[in-house]
Amino acid sequence: MTACILVADDEQNITDVCRRYLEREGYVVWVAHDGEEALRLWKEQSPDLLVLDLMMPGLDGWEVCEKVREAGETPVILLTARGEEPDRLLGLSMGADDYMTKPFSPRELVLRVKNILRRVSPAQSPHKAMVPREAQEALHFDGLSIFPSQRRVKAAGSEVDLTAKEFDLLFLLACHCGQVFSRSQLLKRIWHTDYNGDTTTVTVLVRRLREKLELDPSQPRWIKTVWGIGYKLDGKESS
Repeated sequence: MTACILVADDEQNITDVCRRYLEREGYVVWVAHDGEEALRLWKEQSPDLLVLDLMMPGLDGWEVCEKVREAGETPVILLTARGEEPDRLLGLSMGADDYMTKPFSPRELVLRVKNILRRVSPAQSPHKAMVPREAQEALHFDGLSIFPSQRRVKAAGSEVDLTAKEFDLLFLLACHCGQVFSRSQLLKRIWHTDYNGDTTTVTVLVRRLREKLELDPSQPRWIKTVWGIGYKLDGKESS
């Protein structure tokens, strides 16, 4: 099935370039030039992924992303002319799946779109190439269950809604239970791109994941910090 992408930016030259490159790859593309139009199209068309400019008239990208996240887990890539770390971390903490600073390469945008859509498609999960075949079945730990084919997670008996990257991180750690991954390793495995060595992106993702999974995120039961190195999933696997 052809994926549908919504691109929202108040600069027409940017939406024109994005549309051209994405349509060349076979995607269906809708375009919006302000936040209200972006929300309307998102509700009407249910796109598979959103590309949102942060600084749009009316509703800005932050507000659109927040409203999308309140209703569901549609993947979001944020675009901004500002590359400051606080902006990037705020966008990721709000649930954005990726972040690109203008000016950006449209070819890189296409690559990031492909990577995200592969991650949210269970049949084409890129992690299948990096984990044992048996780990592609449901994984059960003490109080934690992961269902890769459905991209579902249950913690302490309750369903947990995760973004694409949150699920990918948890699944990777679960497939290698007890193995310690450095932040740089996780950055490479989960984002498939270089964030100029800024591993705080991983720290933000782990914090969000703990807040959703753990009863007490400050005393995590499953995702443990190995000080000076990185993170591991600590849990006894059960049948």
